[in-house]
Amino acid sequence: MTAKTTRHLKLWVAVVLVSGILILGHGFYRDLSANTEDTYKGLKLFSDVIELVQKNYVDEVDTQKMIEAAIQGMVRSLDPHSSLLPPDALKELQIDTHGEFTGIGIHVTMRNNLVTVISPIEGTPAYRAGIKAGDKIIKVDGTVTEDLRDAVKRMRGPKGSTVELTVLRQGEPEPLAFSLVRDVIPIYSVKAEMLKTGYGYIWITNFRENTTSDLIEALDAMENGGSPFKGLVLDLRDNPGGILNQAIEVSDLFLESGEILSIKGRDGQNTKVFRAHANTVKRDYPIVVLINGGSASASEIVAGALQDQKRALILGTTSFGKGSVQTVETLRDGYGLKFTIARYYTPSGRSIQAKGVEPDVEVKHRVLSAGGASGERMIKEKDLKNHLDAEPDDALEEPVPEPVPEEKETVEPEETPALKRFKAKNSPLERDTLLSDSQVVRALDILISYDIFKDLKNG
Repeated sequence: MTAKTTRHLKLWVAVVLVSGILILGHGFYRDLSANTEDTYKGLKLFSDVIELVQKNYVDEVDTQKMIEAAIQGMVRSLDPHSSLLPPDALKELQIDTHGEFTGIGIHVTMRNNLVTVISPIEGTPAYRAGIKAGDKIIKVDGTVTEDLRDAVKRMRGPKGSTVELTVLRQGEPEPLAFSLVRDVIPIYSVKAEMLKTGYGYIWITNFRENTTSDLIEALDAMENGGSPFKGLVLDLRDNPGGILNQAIEVSDLFLESGEILSIKGRDGQNTKVFRAHANTVKRDYPIVVLINGGSASASEIVAGALQDQKRALILGTTSFGKGSVQTVETLRDGYGLKFTIARYYTPSGRSIQAKGVEPDVEVKHRVLSAGGASGERMIKEKDLKNHLDAEPDDALEEPVPEPVPEEKETVEPEETPALKRFKAKNSPLERDTLLSDSQVVRALDILISYDIFKDLKNG
């Protein structure tokens, strides 16, 4: 064992000791002396195993990887949402929650073992340079791309710095070269569209630090148009969650009072009740919230609060069922520890852990075919031979030929300039695509029906 290796081993054993105490010790990390002697015996056993393996294993071992894997296994044995975050993973999490990063602005994935562009983000360096969906990025700064995470890491960098991409494009005989200057790339979690005049649609993809402010901007743009705003479809489908306080603030926008949720930790720790506050802008229009099996955590908090407070109708399929709260503590050397500190409960006191939020109206997703009505011709009374006319004199009139159905002209809903600006910034949605989504269409039908029945009742 070299001196350098020994230093690494000691450092990592120290990390293990600290991490072990964080997980196993009473009060996690605040009372290092409170745990039992058995804990230290276990940790001594762990260090003995590491040392023996490092000295005698048949091949050279990477101590850092081995201990990291051991900590990871220990933490993940607690629940599926607790984990050790290596420095890269911690940075990714921070980028994901902060809502911006510096890079070139593309969505990528691995396809046939090649880093493939899903889409460039409008207005970013990649978009302006002409990077297209389907492009294969084979080199970054002259180095072949083999791993998605490594490629993403190398495409990111300080604002103003340059990155060179080599791209394969279908139809091009030779690879294309692009030189891009990195810039700040905002990450938007709120998208908006008008489904019909007076009826809006907002999709929250996840909960980041700027989610509530973006949602307020979208709502203001929709609510202040020329026509009365009659209802909102709030889409939380496939929303994996995010920051807890953003879920609380989003719920608070639609509630005037009452409880939003409560969280309860072990032995009274981390126990808290979050309540709604009166809003300056009153939003009393009907809301339909869409959920599915991909709606988890923070999105379930919003759906559960609005459902229990009778503020929204929940439509779709049962949500994921993650009813726990995690926190992230930073550790030495850039590491982080994400671990569960509490369970949460909806305003009625129910835990959705491993159960999910059940929709008020269950509607499974399907794509509606274009054309809608079948156009089936039904036989009617007037088609029957010797049928009576509505009035005796009607028989003297010339029969009116059956009108030929004409294709209805699509009426675009009214949009404010503010909404147009919001859509341009946050990537527009395809209205036709939304109106071929069975759950969105059902939600819109419910909102329109509510408006009609409301008037019938008042009449």
